This record gives sequence, structure tokens and C-alpha cells, in this order.
Amino acid sequence: MKIAFATQDQQRVDAHFGWAKHLAVYEIDADGYTFVQDFGFGEDLAEDGNEDKLSPKLDAIKDCAIVYVAAIGGSAAARVVANKIHPIKVSQPEVILDVLDKLQVVLKGTPPPWLRKAVLKGREAPAAFDDEDDTTVAVNTTTGAKA
Repeated sequence: MKIAFATQDQQRVDAHFGWAKHLAVYEIDADGYTFVQDFGFGEDLAEDGNEDKLSPKLDAIKDCAIVYVAAIGGSAAARVVANKIHPIKVSQPEVILDVLDKLQVVLKGTPPPWLRKAVLKGREAPAAFDDEDDTTVAVNTTTGAKA
């Protein structure tokens, strides 16, 4: 599955979704991960209420199952979820490669239902996962548990 990271420095999850200068995309599964692409965005990103800044970002991550962010506004979160992308807010800046390592461990074990659903994005999900909600949650990337 593909995962995006909102980042200012291309190394850490350290950016508000709407203000992120970069969205780094990786492909991950239980066997490993690879960098796919970095989407760079202009400098005029910090203006609140500028919804036009969200469209190029949503287009960039349209085939991602998850986006990790430092923060995300309500309007942006609604649009992300409407595009069947699961937003995950980190409580403090985290190194992207560390997040990927932790997530890979979770994928090798028994991922929680919300993560299994994200893995199945783009495929027909089993009925057991149809009733999962798509809300923004904080997640312990070590265990995969919702906080």
C-alpha cells in the first residue's frame, strides 16, 4: 500500500497537511518499503481558508491508503476521508523511516481492523471490515493501537 507523509524537511512527519511543503510517498508491505515520490508544493501555503491549496495535495496522494500529518484542519480531514485516505496525526515530529519501520512490524503481525482496511484500499474489502469508521485518530505506530 502507499503511504504519504506531510513534511517540511523531507525527513520527518512535521507538517500540518495544508501547510506541508512536501508530501513524501512510500510503498510499504510486510516485507519492506520503498520511496516512491516526493511532491513539492509552493511557498504560499500558510493562508488559512485557502481551500485551493488542498486540491493539488489530494490529487498527489489519491492512491495512498494513509497520510501521516502533524496536524490537519477539519475541512481538509473531511476531504481526505472522502477520498478514502486514512489520516493519522502524530503527537510530535517523527522520523519517516522510523514510522515505516514500526508500521512494517505491525504489518508482519496481526494488524488492527482499521489498518487491514487501509491495506485493502483499492480492493473489495471483506464484509467484516465494512462497518469500520474512517475518522482521524492518533495511533501508536509501535503497536498499531488507536490512542
